[in-house]
Amino acid sequence: MFTSETLIHAGQTFLMLFGELFGLFIGISFLVALLQIYISQERIKKILTTPRKGLNSVLGALLGAVTPFCSCSTIPVLVGLFKSGAPFCGAVSFLLTSPILNPAIITLMLAFFGIKATLVFTVFTFAFAVVMGLILDAAGYEKEIKNVSVRGGHQDGVCWENMQGTFWQKQLQAFKISIKDAFGLFKGVVLYLILGAGIGAFIYEFVPTDLLANFAGAGNLWAVPLAAVVGIPMYIRTETMIPIASILISKGVAPGVMIALILGGAGASIPEVSLLGSIFKKKMVITFVLCIFAVATITGYIFNFVM
Repeated sequence: MFTSETLIHAGQTFLMLFGELFGLFIGISFLVALLQIYISQERIKKILTTPRKGLNSVLGALLGAVTPFCSCSTIPVLVGLFKSGAPFCGAVSFLLTSPILNPAIITLMLAFFGIKATLVFTVFTFAFAVVMGLILDAAGYEKEIKNVSVRGGHQDGVCWENMQGTFWQKQLQAFKISIKDAFGLFKGVVLYLILGAGIGAFIYEFVPTDLLANFAGAGNLWAVPLAAVVGIPMYIRTETMIPIASILISKGVAPGVMIALILGGAGASIPEVSLLGSIFKKKMVITFVLCIFAVATITGYIFNFVM
């Protein structure tokens, strides 16, 4: 099993995966840092204070999808939205899309799963966030907000409005800051990228296809919800899981199983749920986790059907 030839093949697979992840991560992180300079948290709050609930929910989901906030940054923004009088529906839609439908996830999915799968994923999760925001608002969940303030998270120390100089001087400064931030972020996740590429290469070369297909193939209907349940308490970094998922799918694991696992972990990680517990009462926190479980499971079954 562990011959020189298989070890060389595994090494080549690792280098291919890691090289692809390196290029994608630096590019995504650069664009994300640039967006954070152009789109300040104050601007987001202003956009989401429109009184029309339907439009507000759509805008909230849209901003959650295009803004690059991690879970620790999303929570302070969410508190700011509530303080600024933003309707509850829009804030909840923002909260739901921010961790599971962001530029990093969409770009990595395009690279590893293709445009069809990414389009299905994007449309369904976006629609789900909009509808759930409106439903929870109509059900009176706004009363589940605690009267607390959340400190910490990313603060916009540098934003376009505060930068000095001409337009091109500010543009150059923004690019320099974004490049620095991109490589700074890379240093923080490089071990996760190595781990993900390493596990993916090992599975591709050494794990039997039949074993994985029998356990988590499309024929096992319970595999999708089980993956969502397992994913929720796990703090799964997307950078680690997506390359592993692409390898597992090539070995016979159903695409929906991997998507459910990724969405469960990315959407309701323990750090995020803990932070949510500081601003929401228990009923809303449980509802949020159930929403993530639902979107992970339903998306998983849809993936198995269309792919």
